[in-house]
Amino acid sequence: MSEKDDPTLRSVELVRTNTARYVARNAAGAEIEFGHGEGLLSPVELLLAAIAGCSSIDVDTVTARSAEPTAFRVGASGHKVVEDGANRVDGLHLSFNVAFPDTEEGRKAAGMVDRLVELSHDKYCTVSRTVEHGTAVSHEVNVTVGEAEG
Repeated sequence: MSEKDDPTLRSVELVRTNTARYVARNAAGAEIEFGHGEGLLSPVELLLAAIAGCSSIDVDTVTARSAEPTAFRVGASGHKVVEDGANRVDGLHLSFNVAFPDTEEGRKAAGMVDRLVELSHDKYCTVSRTVEHGTAVSHEVNVTVGEAEG
């Protein structure tokens, strides 16, 4: 099933380019290289970027209607935890550092940021809300010996 058939479906395809190097591509053709190694974001760093990016979009799209920011940086962090031999990230934290011009429009935009961050967290950011609520991750495996499929 494609995203055209189901407007609620979101998907990416991951392709291995080398040992521990991958490209994720969406249906529109946008792609990002990641993996393990120099110059690459790790999968955990991509998760942090996704959380920060999701909330940033929520804040940016609304405040930019009033004023263009002069600075917009969001830090995302968490701690790797190993429990009973299983890995996860805990203590996820976003740190918004946003600046606007000292104009009426800039002050209006600045006054919205706290509330927009809260709304993103509580209602709009699909990524952080999914992480906080938790969801099952299912899988299927298809292995071929011999000629690989394209």
